[in-house]
Amino acid sequence: MLDTRQLLYFATIYETGSLAQASTNLRVAASALSHHLAQLETRLGTPLFLRKPRGMEPTAAGHRLHEHARSILKVIEAAETDLLNREGKVSGPVSVGMSYSAVKAIGVAFVSQVVRDYPAVQLALTESLSGAALSHLLAADIDTALVYNPPSDPMIRAEPVLEEKMVCIGRPEIIGDTDSPITYAELLELPIILLRQGVSARAIMDDVTLLKKIETRAVLQMNSVQAIAGAIEAGLGCVIGTSLFMRDQLQRGTVRARSIASPELSRTLYLCHLSSRPHTYASEEMRALLLAHVREAVRSGIWEAQLVLAE
Repeated sequence: MLDTRQLLYFATIYETGSLAQASTNLRVAASALSHHLAQLETRLGTPLFLRKPRGMEPTAAGHRLHEHARSILKVIEAAETDLLNREGKVSGPVSVGMSYSAVKAIGVAFVSQVVRDYPAVQLALTESLSGAALSHLLAADIDTALVYNPPSDPMIRAEPVLEEKMVCIGRPEIIGDTDSPITYAELLELPIILLRQGVSARAIMDDVTLLKKIETRAVLQMNSVQAIAGAIEAGLGCVIGTSLFMRDQLQRGTVRARSIASPELSRTLYLCHLSSRPHTYASEEMRALLLAHVREAVRSGIWEAQLVLAE
């Protein structure tokens, strides 16, 4: 069985890059760290670092172990914080990941309420594309994530929250100066700008078959929401997204949106967390608060979507 103390020592050496700095951070003699590291390497039957004159360079096994160690140590820390909190007080660190659209719809309201009503919670909010948010979740960098169309994975527990209809957004000279719907076939003839292929691209729509056809026609693929928005305003192409995605530009009139028909395109937002990671009092409360803000944003019209989460 792996020794959690040795995992902590290993992780600190990995993250600082040297025995000397790890010794300073942990307040443990460098000789003791070296001894425990050697024991761990013997137990695993593989070197975890290459010893170099100016530090420690992780091996492939070292990189792999760090992924596990980081997750294990965070679970232990969360368990200790949770169990010491015998009164069920909402306190401690909670990290939340959100897609760009989620941040735009509920980010400020959510953070404001946490600061006002939960002063003992140390909230960390990460905005990223859905694919990146899932990577952060699997690496245990975040506790909970609001992401679109996550792939089926036994490591992730995903709860559907809302469904959005997708629209075509672009300058009138690109998508047509009309409010009438655009068909999927017509859409394929336009210069589409798309999120880069992969997990992030899945955030565009539920139907993977239709997405594949769109990917083959895309004139540009980017992994930056801001870059895509700028390219659309510059008239380089159009994007399949939601009105929320480019709400500011739509309100300014620099671009317009057309609904998509035959077929309609949609995507589903999910609230995700690791199946193996139990909730703390604080993470349970933040989860409930997130869902409350999603409900309010949809009901008030800020978020043009259909709720699918259980009441």
